[in-house]
Amino acid sequence: MIEIIPAIMPDSYDDLVQKAGRVRGHVPLAQIDIMDGVFVRSKSWPYTTGGVKKDAHFFALSAQDEGMPFWEVLDYEIDLMIAEPEKHIDEWLPLGASRLIFHIEAIKDPALFWGNAIFQEGARDVGGDKVVEVGLAINPDTPLETLLPHIPKVEFVQCMGIAKIGYQGEPFDERVPERVNQLRMKYPNLKISIDGGVNFETAKLLKQAGATRLVAGSAIFGTEDPKAAIEELRRV
Repeated sequence: MIEIIPAIMPDSYDDLVQKAGRVRGHVPLAQIDIMDGVFVRSKSWPYTTGGVKKDAHFFALSAQDEGMPFWEVLDYEIDLMIAEPEKHIDEWLPLGASRLIFHIEAIKDPALFWGNAIFQEGARDVGGDKVVEVGLAINPDTPLETLLPHIPKVEFVQCMGIAKIGYQGEPFDERVPERVNQLRMKYPNLKISIDGGVNFETAKLLKQAGATRLVAGSAIFGTEDPKAAIEELRRV
């Protein structure tokens, strides 16, 4: 079954808690969109409140003095739309997310990025099970050839469904289903997420193209009943 993942773009930690509370119990996992105002123009928590070195909640989470909102019933993937993520991987690992997503266009020093300890054999395994998945995101304007050499190093790929990332409610990029299909034909077992432009009209096209995970923001949080929206996306 295709996985529906609500996308939370938090203005603050309180906003993260509020939105996570709206989908807890309806999905096992939600995505948190992290934006630094550099790689993309928008900012989200914790960059709206001083950044990773100054935000009190981030500090408590990274020190494991505090748990992620509703962590007992809701897991998270963190979509790091930040510049030079190779310098920040170790800041985000302690938060305990089960998936980390890095944007291939944001990586400035590939040697430093791929040299991080998380890419060593077994580094993200506990008792033989993978506890942290790593995904690579790619924008519609970036050639798929940029991504292909790195696919064996990660657990999944996230195709961005919109040209202007970092915003919710942007129009769907019509090139995306074909890109997904190309990936599916080349990698039959690859987990493929789509983030951006996912709604009741595009969901069916994306599943037919070969997507296995659909990340939706406004289609879920722009409604009065997130549970009903999630169920409808699953039916579609």
